[in-house]
Amino acid sequence: LTHQDSLGNGETLRPGEVQRMSAGRGILHSEFNRSVRETTHLLQIWIEPHTQGVESGYEQKPFAAAGRDGRFQLVASPDGRDGSLSMHADAALYLGHFNGAQQAEFELDARRRAYVHVARGRVSVNGVKLEAGDALKVEKETALRFEQGEQAEVLVFELSGVQPTPSFV
Repeated sequence: LTHQDSLGNGETLRPGEVQRMSAGRGILHSEFNRSVRETTHLLQIWIEPHTQGVESGYEQKPFAAAGRDGRFQLVASPDGRDGSLSMHADAALYLGHFNGAQQAEFELDARRRAYVHVARGRVSVNGVKLEAGDALKVEKETALRFEQGEQAEVLVFELSGVQPTPSFV
């Protein structure tokens, strides 16, 4: 997937990579698949920043699939901790892959919220069966249990108690 903007910036995003983009004001951008043979599965997520007037910027890096096999891997956070991308929001994004007997528990502060999105496959979250494209909004919980995955690729957004739910395009 190739990204270009009206300032002349351009990047190619490959499988396993995550990109954080802060477009700022007045910037036009587009994403497109340069391949004439391969299809692209893009999940674009918009999270409102906690600060207005942030400078335009991009950050992109690969995250090894082994880091999320049967568990959660932090890929974006406000402070870029644990090698994650940094973002200007009171939120954290985790990726997880679950298949077969793999199980994981995601601990959550009950004062915060979570938004779970299944990008591919199927998985059960606290007994709720979800499949590709499904989402689950979570409030006032302290743990999310993921099990019965069938090639499931899952995103978990840990959000403040007041932040809007992420928008998907």
